[in-house]
Amino acid sequence: MKRLFVTTSIGAVGLCTLLLVPMQGCTDLTETPISSITPSHFFHTEGEVLSALAGVYAQLRNSVSEGDYWGVSEVSTDEIVVPTRGSDWYDNGTWLESHRQTYSANSPGTLTFLNNAWNSPFAGIARANVLLEALQDSIVPNQTRIKGEVRFLRAFYYYLLMDLFGGVPVVTSTELKANPRQTRDSTFKFIESELWAIRTALPLTWGAGDRGRITRGAVDALLANMYLNARVFKNEGAAAGISATSYNSCLNVTVSGGVTGGKDACQAAFDEADSVIKSGVYQLADSFPENFIPDNYLSPENIFVVKFADADGLGFNFVMRTLHYNQFTPSPWNGFAALAQTYNAFDPADKRRKIFLVGPQVNLETLQPAETRDHKPLDFSITIGNVTSANEAEGARIYKWPIDKAHVQQNNGNDFAWFRLAEMYLIQAEALNEQTPGSGAALAALNTVRARTVPVAGPLAGPITHDMIKNERMFEFFSEGKRRQDLIRHGKYTACWEFKDITTGSCPRADKLVLMPIPQTQIDANALISQNPDY
Repeated sequence: MKRLFVTTSIGAVGLCTLLLVPMQGCTDLTETPISSITPSHFFHTEGEVLSALAGVYAQLRNSVSEGDYWGVSEVSTDEIVVPTRGSDWYDNGTWLESHRQTYSANSPGTLTFLNNAWNSPFAGIARANVLLEALQDSIVPNQTRIKGEVRFLRAFYYYLLMDLFGGVPVVTSTELKANPRQTRDSTFKFIESELWAIRTALPLTWGAGDRGRITRGAVDALLANMYLNARVFKNEGAAAGISATSYNSCLNVTVSGGVTGGKDACQAAFDEADSVIKSGVYQLADSFPENFIPDNYLSPENIFVVKFADADGLGFNFVMRTLHYNQFTPSPWNGFAALAQTYNAFDPADKRRKIFLVGPQVNLETLQPAETRDHKPLDFSITIGNVTSANEAEGARIYKWPIDKAHVQQNNGNDFAWFRLAEMYLIQAEALNEQTPGSGAALAALNTVRARTVPVAGPLAGPITHDMIKNERMFEFFSEGKRRQDLIRHGKYTACWEFKDITTGSCPRADKLVLMPIPQTQIDANALISQNPDY
């Protein structure tokens, strides 16, 4: 078992359940059912509150599943494809629909993946609202800090929705009624105001027994990301001024920035990233893999993570999505692969390229040569000949989060970081380059990420450019759920790439695609919700 926490005075029902991660000496993983919280029996102890808080944190795990926000943000880009392999992975055409960006309000992928990406955050929001309402009539220790955690999580769930769909209904109570859709700008301002309101209520750090809980650094990191994307996030889509084919700079966009009168978004992005960097809490991991190994909870780089554990129902299943059937026990699903054009974009000398598996393969537990199902040597190719009829060994596989030797079935203990310190440096690089094109300081920030104690690659020579930043973000954050957002900001999301070309639609694709369609099922359920433009 991965040793994450130690028992504290709050007791097992508190911190053990909080992040749904087991710890030594902790056996009670029961979270308080949200539906059981009524005005007649609100919370009386901090342990009861923390047990309910577990349910709000628990929804984070859905955000990184293959058929939810993470899957939409990766498979619809130039990083990852899910080929049809015989009878595997066709799934009514959903995976290729997502990759080719041929979705509509009623298409199979929308009614599955996008429906999940709508429902999961709203489930987290509902849990947060119940807990916050209950806390209005309860007095427990550390109440202000706990409220800050809940409001951050609710804001993050709204951030996921805003990123994919634009404006959404903003609900802050438990009242059961249909709520109208807000504009994207209003949704942005709500999230921003919530983050600034709770920032000082959250600690800079937590003790080892509380590792993984929300910190002030998580607030600053999310704000930095929002400000970098402010021009996109404060508009309804291409029809409202977002260029689908050119870079959407954060310059000349005013945001709150936590000051009276507001700030330019680029400066605000730099400042929030700088706050994280200069907090003294985080530092770049000595080596790149430290951020992803099963014990990556020890990485000093991770700012905001989704906690996982090598325990039944609590683990990270990324290796199941991509490894071959015979490389792991239980048998992986042999699906996700990197595009050849993306694999080839990595400099062979860049250590980050080692996240891919190509060539002759072994069973990653026994280290014995692996075979295909028909007992031939397993040899991963870089290319995929026919994405609609690929064989079981085609495509470079992603092995960024290696298997956990203590795994329980498909449950691995690797945590998933939504924000790492490396991103703060790259946000600074991008913001500085917008303020002063070709900035030497921007290039230095970019090269800082490369120059770990164990450098991933040599420094890049200037002048720094948009494409250099976009590519560096791909090398650093491949498969970390960042690519769709980056491509939209850089005006490349509607461009065509491998297996998304003129045989499956016009190139570039329609501007409307910078926002996802709202599943028709959600509109049918709430007549106050309108569809995104041109869907």
